[in-house]
Amino acid sequence: MRLILVGPPGAGKGTQAAHLVAKYAIPQLSTGDMLRAAVAAQTPVGVKAKEVMDAGGLVSDEIVVGIIRDRIAEEDARNGFILDGFPRTLAQAEALDEMLEANSLKLNAVIELRVDQSKLVDRIIKRAADAQAAGQPVRKDDDPEVFKQRLEAYNRDTAVVVPYYEKTGLLSVIDGMQSIDEVTASIDSVLQGLDEKV
Repeated sequence: MRLILVGPPGAGKGTQAAHLVAKYAIPQLSTGDMLRAAVAAQTPVGVKAKEVMDAGGLVSDEIVVGIIRDRIAEEDARNGFILDGFPRTLAQAEALDEMLEANSLKLNAVIELRVDQSKLVDRIIKRAADAQAAGQPVRKDDDPEVFKQRLEAYNRDTAVVVPYYEKTGLLSVIDGMQSIDEVTASIDSVLQGLDEKV
């Protein structure tokens, strides 16, 4: 099962990906997580990415595509994967298609979590407060101002991948404002209708 989760920051992609990882035993490939790991390890990519991420920007296609290309070649991604936070741009979507085609692979589905963006800032403020209450570090991108910049970047760059996948017939739209369990059930029902493709 090869899936892409699309939706603005704060839409719940990470939460739903965790469910899908458990259900299908495939890895969640979150570019955000991979980049944060690279930043923590102070790899060359991490150092480059840190400045951009701290400013609330998006790292270059070249860096992200390189990370994904290496990652999907790993053993645990052989039976599929969930892409979360990628592709972020039309160029990345096209690069992904080329990459998969070169490896005789295809996507099974693209799931968009559609949300009321006016309510996302409140959701992010709550997420930051919950993290603090649990004694966990608050992500830099959970700062409301940084979050608003990320939302603007999503609307400017990433929203264009939705019609791209709609044309391919791979896109399913899920109401991301439902409860977590309802969103999970909606995604499960979409995926039940798909045959796994190798």
